[in-house]
Amino acid sequence: MTARPGAAGLPTGPVPLGAPGPGQRTAPSVVALGGGHGLSASLSALRHLTDRLTAVVTVADDGGSSGRLRRELGVLPPGDLRMALSALCDDSEWGRTWRDVLQHRFASEGSLHQHATGNLLIATLWDLLDDPVAGLDWVGRLLGARGRVLPMAAVPLDIEADVLGLVPGDDDAPTSVRGQVAVASTTGRVTAVRLVPSDPPVRPEVLEAIAAADWVVLGPGSWFTSVLPHLLVPALADALTSTAARLCVTLNLAVESGETDGFSAEAHLEVLAAHAPSLRVDAVVADPVAVGDPHALSEAAADLGARVLLRQVSLGDGTPRHDALRLAAAYRDVFGGSYGDVDPRGAPGGP
Repeated sequence: MTARPGAAGLPTGPVPLGAPGPGQRTAPSVVALGGGHGLSASLSALRHLTDRLTAVVTVADDGGSSGRLRRELGVLPPGDLRMALSALCDDSEWGRTWRDVLQHRFASEGSLHQHATGNLLIATLWDLLDDPVAGLDWVGRLLGARGRVLPMAAVPLDIEADVLGLVPGDDDAPTSVRGQVAVASTTGRVTAVRLVPSDPPVRPEVLEAIAAADWVVLGPGSWFTSVLPHLLVPALADALTSTAARLCVTLNLAVESGETDGFSAEAHLEVLAAHAPSLRVDAVVADPVAVGDPHALSEAAADLGARVLLRQVSLGDGTPRHDALRLAAAYRDVFGGSYGDVDPRGAPGGP
């Protein structure tokens, strides 16, 4: 959606999309789940396909500016929410300028050092409005955001993980590690994660968006700390298993030190299935450079009920970063059912 300028130049509300013309199809309603840079990548791609877009963002961050505001004010960590809003900003001078304002970090010798302006703005609106969703909607209107951003849960969460390899002399002894930053940076091997509290409240807007969606997109992102947590919230898990929406999982372009060291592409799906055994998946998007054994990946996807779409979705410069237009084209093919065939060498064929 685009924003209608108010009398003072500020957005005052969304402008409804017009009805599709002859031969045109209505853009799909999409819910994207995740957090951090991974969710920003999927949103940057999906915004090219639809304005009917809702981001549902993890709220377990306990580090940096977000962690400081969470501890000091008792609010949801705003950082991942801010990044999602920035990814959806209007593609105009107005939207890009306010995006840059939100992403700006202060450098000082005082207490503002490394605080993001957007985190402070979001926390201010929450304090004024006493409603996290209303505050995020106001920031979205300021940005002319092409979609809506919602928190995964109505309260801040902690991630707790079982980690192997931290006990000297006993690589098989499990250790409990708590906190998103600690889990993401562990030198051991993460085998399972859980949430504290285990059954947090979820805003009705989140459940309504999932129920009304045509597609739900899960990933890419930090697998144990940004992707899997959505499946561990009971109300969200129930919504994902009961919705008529189809589910697309987007795999990462590279493993992450600590969280997924040594993981194959299919291992990501196996971990997902272990944490959410009743989840039905329809499609898996992967880049051939991140897939060592296409046949094994296809088998793991089939176990979840899914087909694999292999496409180059990276920038192609050697870094593990998604290209927004290439990823958008992959999502377009998935939404349209144009998978093509995967040959034994992992190269996508067909149309």
